[in-house]
Amino acid sequence: MNDRHGRDMPLRFTLRQLEYFVAVGEHGSIAQAAERLNISSPSISTAISQLEAEFGLQLFIRRHAHGLALTQGGARFLDHARDLLERAGGLNDLANDITGTVRGPLNVGCLVTFAQIVLPKLRRGFVDRYPEVEFRQYERDQAELFDALRAARLDVALTYDLNIPADLEFLPLMSLPPFALLPEGHALAGRPSVTPEDLAQYPMVLLDLPMSAEYFLSFFRQRGIAPRIVERTRDVAVMRSLVANGFGYSVANARPLTELSPDGHRLSFVPMVGPVRTLKLGLLFAEGARNTRTIGAFAEHAQAEIAPDRLATLQVAAPDAGDNPR
Repeated sequence: MNDRHGRDMPLRFTLRQLEYFVAVGEHGSIAQAAERLNISSPSISTAISQLEAEFGLQLFIRRHAHGLALTQGGARFLDHARDLLERAGGLNDLANDITGTVRGPLNVGCLVTFAQIVLPKLRRGFVDRYPEVEFRQYERDQAELFDALRAARLDVALTYDLNIPADLEFLPLMSLPPFALLPEGHALAGRPSVTPEDLAQYPMVLLDLPMSAEYFLSFFRQRGIAPRIVERTRDVAVMRSLVANGFGYSVANARPLTELSPDGHRLSFVPMVGPVRTLKLGLLFAEGARNTRTIGAFAEHAQAEIAPDRLATLQVAAPDAGDNPR
């Protein structure tokens, strides 16, 4: 960086400060940026102030009770900051290729419906094997995962093959058929399987997440019937507790490792059959991302750990494949 006389000027900002600035610029909120980056809000505020002081530029307009809005200059600064961060990330990839090591930042997203079952164990094995990787995890719904991969906020995501857009690459790992969650003692709890018609007469607790809810409701719509939705929640744990306390049944694909709900009541899991599409759990990447050494190493690790011969990892209820069209 040169001054107006062409002399070299030392850089007095860091890539970390730029990362914080980009996060705030994309979310319009220091609190939301702090949540995404898993750091404190004061750290982000300090970084923004330091950048503004260093460049003599107001990056945001502070709007009381309405978050932050980029100034015109801040919007231009954001585009260049994103580009600089992307190029800086390429240096990590280059160094890894040259040295043959796996290290540097890795931002992994996971669909919120099964993150608690899969991601911590998968992360533990990976960071034990590659301790120089700076692993960050994020739990999001399907639409948020798509957006974050496209914006390079995530390097890879664990999710289902549900409405995958053409510009993202999906690597399937295993199939997860749907099942009904029922409270202990429910009239259908002892059956070997249930159909949408069997469930339709009972109240339903819908896991109301983007794309997931549409998938669950499609089971009923294909048969020309409507479920009796009495409760909606975006929280998987709340859904299980509502079911276990008798407020209705629900539908899911990833089964927890215990038959108890979060508040200690017993659940029953019954495979669903009929016009119910099996979902594939897999890895989702931006185009070309698998070619980098760190992301590629994580993909290999996930393929080894989440495999059809290791179904116990997810305690999957597997109905007769003949009754469960793909």
